[in-house]
This record gives sequence, C-alpha cells and structure tokens, in this order.
Amino acid sequence: MKLATILYNKIQCVARIENDAAYIQSEPKFKDVLEFLDNQEKAILDFSDLATLQKIDKKTLNFLAPIPRPRSNVMCLGLNYLEHVQENTKIMGREIPPPEFPIVFTKAPSAVNSPFGEIELDTSITQKLDWEVELGVIIGKGGKRINAENAMQHVFGYTVLNDITARDLQRQHKQFFIGKSLDGACPMGPIVVTRDELPDPHNLRITSRVNGETQQDSNTRHMIFNIPQIIEILSRSRTLEVGDVIATGTPSGVGVAQEPARFLEAGDLLESEIESIGILSNKIISPKSGV
Repeated sequence: MKLATILYNKIQCVARIENDAAYIQSEPKFKDVLEFLDNQEKAILDFSDLATLQKIDKKTLNFLAPIPRPRSNVMCLGLNYLEHVQENTKIMGREIPPPEFPIVFTKAPSAVNSPFGEIELDTSITQKLDWEVELGVIIGKGGKRINAENAMQHVFGYTVLNDITARDLQRQHKQFFIGKSLDGACPMGPIVVTRDELPDPHNLRITSRVNGETQQDSNTRHMIFNIPQIIEILSRSRTLEVGDVIATGTPSGVGVAQEPARFLEAGDLLESEIESIGILSNKIISPKSGV
C-alpha cells in the first residue's frame, strides 16, 4: 500500500494513494499513519478493498507528514554514504575515515514538517541552513536486540525526508541536536510505501534540488550501513517502537561542502526526491510578522 495523512474537508485522516486518486474511509477511523500502525492488522484489512472506500482526486488534498508528531525523536545516521564521508574530509580539512559504527543523533518531534510545508529561516538564529535528503524507515513492529537477519520484518515502510541542518549551530554547540531540531526542519512524506511494494530499498535513486538545480544525486545502494544493520545496532540498547522513524543518512552534495559554500535563503524552493516514493517540495520563507 501507499499511505498518506491528509486534510480533507477539514478532517485529518489516512488515505490510501493509488495513481492520481486517494481513497479514504467514509467515516475515518485513523487520524494519521501512526494511529494506522497502532491498529495495523485491522487497518490494513479496512483499506485492502478499494471498492469499500471513498475515491477522491489526489490534487484536491492537503498532505501532512505521514506521522505529523512522532512519539520519539527521529533517529538519524551521520556519514552513512562514503561519498559524504569524503566531502566531509574536504570540509574539515583533515582525513575523516568511514565510521566503524553508525554515527547516531536525533531530531526533535517538533521538527517534523509536511511534505509541501514552508520552512522558516530566521537569520537571527542561523545563516547556514543546509539540506540533506534521506530515505526514512518507518518501524511497524517493535522490538529489542533484533538480529539483522530478521530486521526487515520490523519495517512497515519507507518515506522521504530532509534532515535540514543549521550548520553554524551544529558547530557552535559541538553536537547535532540543536542544529538539527529547528521547527519545521524535517519535512517528511508525501507518502509511506509499505515494505511489500518496495522490495529493494537499497537500490533507489535519491536526489535533492534547490530552485530546480540538482544538488544531490546518488543511490541508496551506497549506504555504508544498510537498513538491517541499522535496526540491529539501534535495537541493541533501546527498544524500537511502532511508529519510530529512522533517517538513514544523506549522500554528497550538501551546501556546506560546495565552493563557495551555499546555504538556503528565503524564497528558495527545496525539492527532495526518492525513486518510487515521491517528492517533497518546501519553500524557504522569512519569519512571519507577529510571530
């Protein structure tokens, strides 16, 4: 299935997406994909027969993040593409070896933004707002000490996200959380593609564009740590829960690595795309007056 969280006639609910159409329950039972996951055996059955659902033109919908407010921080991997490790060697001016173990940090739930939402850039807070397109993994079955051999059974599906980063805050605070957790700094969506419909998540083209100009262009096969390895390592010390979101790292092409460095400005349009999943399209705006 392809699932989304939408607003339709002022009602927030889950929709099944098929081509140019969306299908919803006439009396929606699930307000978002997280509630769907909490009741997934029944929910999957409810959405399995399109004839029992109300058909809507997809163009009339307002898409929200599939999980608008995760229960836990979004778990993220740093330096999980070799080419991104190599460009960090250039950024830092010293040799950066590929990580022996995953570099893990988190983004606050309040950072999550809709797939077509505006991203506010307050230059009094950051002047170095950067992009990082990533494949998002949605956990559908919780667990602890999950073996890599069984890890994919715990995956519900996949989405697109962008790990928007304030590079100056990241450097100032000597850690990632503040620079990664600006409000709206994690656009996500537009849909979740379930695992059965995307059998090989390790062979997907992944790209980002700013004002139509390609910045990142790679493939998920270049991950250093693949999804089963990531799940095994994350679950060693922490119980993974239904609805957890894992961002699997970004390829090369981030703004801070360019010569000269390039950062997002008000008026820019940031697009993030992963093959077979979809495209995020987020306008960068100045702070709204009165806020």
